[in-house]
Amino acid sequence: MFKMGLLSQDENKLDYVLGLTVHKFMERRLQTIIFKQQLARSIHNARVLIRQRHFKVGKQLVNIPSFMVRVSSERNIDYAPHSPFGGGRPGRTKRKNLKNKKGGDDAGDE
Repeated sequence: MFKMGLLSQDENKLDYVLGLTVHKFMERRLQTIIFKQQLARSIHNARVLIRQRHFKVGKQLVNIPSFMVRVSSERNIDYAPHSPFGGGRPGRTKRKNLKNKKGGDDAGDE
C-alpha cells in the first residue's frame, strides 16, 4: 500500500487500510496520472493515447489505462520511443501532407 501511494508511512494501522476509498485507487491509475501531468488534454484523451501505445512506464510499454502506478515509477512515465509525440516517426496524415507538399512544389517549377 505504501509503494502504490495509497497510504503514507505513518498510516500503518488497520483503521487507515479500512478507510481507503475508491477515489484513492482511481488517483493511482495511469490514465489519471497522465492527465494530471498534462501529457494529455483530458481523461478521455489520456485513455485513448494509452490504448494506442503512446506511453511507457520505465522501460515497459503500457497499453492498459487502469495500470496502477507505483510512487517510484511515477517519475518514469514518458512517451514511447516510436510515438510521434515522443520524437518518433510522424503519423500517417502528417507524412502524407509532407509528401504532397514536396510533390506540389516540384510540379509548380516545371
